[in-house]
Amino acid sequence: MAAHPVSPLAPKSYPDLPEIAGVRFATAEAGIKYKNRTDVLLMAFDEGTTAAGVLTKSKCSSAAVDWCRANLPGGKARGLVVNSGNANAFTGSKGKQSVELTADYAAKALGCATSEIFLASTGVIGEPLPAEKFAGVLDEAATRLGDTPWIEPAKAIMTTDTFPKLSGAIFEIDGVEVKINGIAKGSGMIAPDMATMLSFVVTDMPIAAPVLQALLARHVQTSFNAITVDSDTSTSDTLLAFATCKARVEAIESIDDPRAETFGEALRDVLFDLAIQTVRDGEGATKQVSVHVEGATSDASAFRIAKSIADSPLVKTAIAGEDANWGRVVMAVGKAGEPADRDKLAIRFGDLLVAKDGERATVYDEAATSAYMKGEDLELTVSLGLGDGRATVYTCDLTHGYITINGDYRS
Repeated sequence: MAAHPVSPLAPKSYPDLPEIAGVRFATAEAGIKYKNRTDVLLMAFDEGTTAAGVLTKSKCSSAAVDWCRANLPGGKARGLVVNSGNANAFTGSKGKQSVELTADYAAKALGCATSEIFLASTGVIGEPLPAEKFAGVLDEAATRLGDTPWIEPAKAIMTTDTFPKLSGAIFEIDGVEVKINGIAKGSGMIAPDMATMLSFVVTDMPIAAPVLQALLARHVQTSFNAITVDSDTSTSDTLLAFATCKARVEAIESIDDPRAETFGEALRDVLFDLAIQTVRDGEGATKQVSVHVEGATSDASAFRIAKSIADSPLVKTAIAGEDANWGRVVMAVGKAGEPADRDKLAIRFGDLLVAKDGERATVYDEAATSAYMKGEDLELTVSLGLGDGRATVYTCDLTHGYITINGDYRS
């Protein structure tokens, strides 16, 4: 079975995100890998924009990730350059020179310091990225910056994605309307250890960089860090948040400000929506699965068990085949290396109890369970009966389409 040209789990429509004061953008074709499609995004931020970010914990991080890691402590941003088609990872000194030159082109085009430029790259690992491809492209893009439509930057950062990913929130703080817009890309090599492949969020809320950083780090845990497509953490994972501070409301300067909670909840909603869209565009995916673990000795233990289930190729292929093979779930619980008691275990597919107290449930109904497995959105719940720990990890099934996409990705 070949992969679908567009995921069957794709949204039926895309949100028309509003303009956000203080940010403008343009997309361009640099011909890095793809022909006749945009593969470069330039974002320009007004002076006074604060920045925060979480980056991959991979020990083989890309040159762009290293660049962002160096610039994030400054907490200020004037520009963002994203390219697709080449990850600029495992490219040695050439990669370092490439990001320096790209940042230099962008800083000159936007009239700012290179320390205020953020970079992200996605695509093939191990291929040098000739920064010369950005020469002129960024200058030209800087002459046609606009504040809508947001679907254009979402498209420019896609690689094997089958649909662009956008989300937004509009809410009130102190009676003033505040906006958050976000875009993301990600389809394969998704088991983020901080964020997804690439995601960029912009708000007009006046908020200090350390507060934005704290909220981003907190809410990434239950959004991007709670998804997995194939258990592989990317070298390029980057989630950046920018606050243009243009909303006419008093700035949030401290995490103890009660308004930080309100803003954080809206931020979390946007991150979560983008993360779920990423799972729903998992390479070759035909089903989305929410794996709930409850009754663990701690939330952290529950998370590791849920991740073991969600990452298991055997669990995921059974789901692709619409087979309620709860024996594979038992296997994944057992190998997680976390406290579990075989004889207290209970497993449910949706509301249907399939296993209880260490054996097949007496109420198990093969026909009803098989019918449930034909759905596109599935819930799998494991009750451990050991404590109050709980966690949810979101994943997708594993089909032949995944092999089709990845068997010849470089060529």
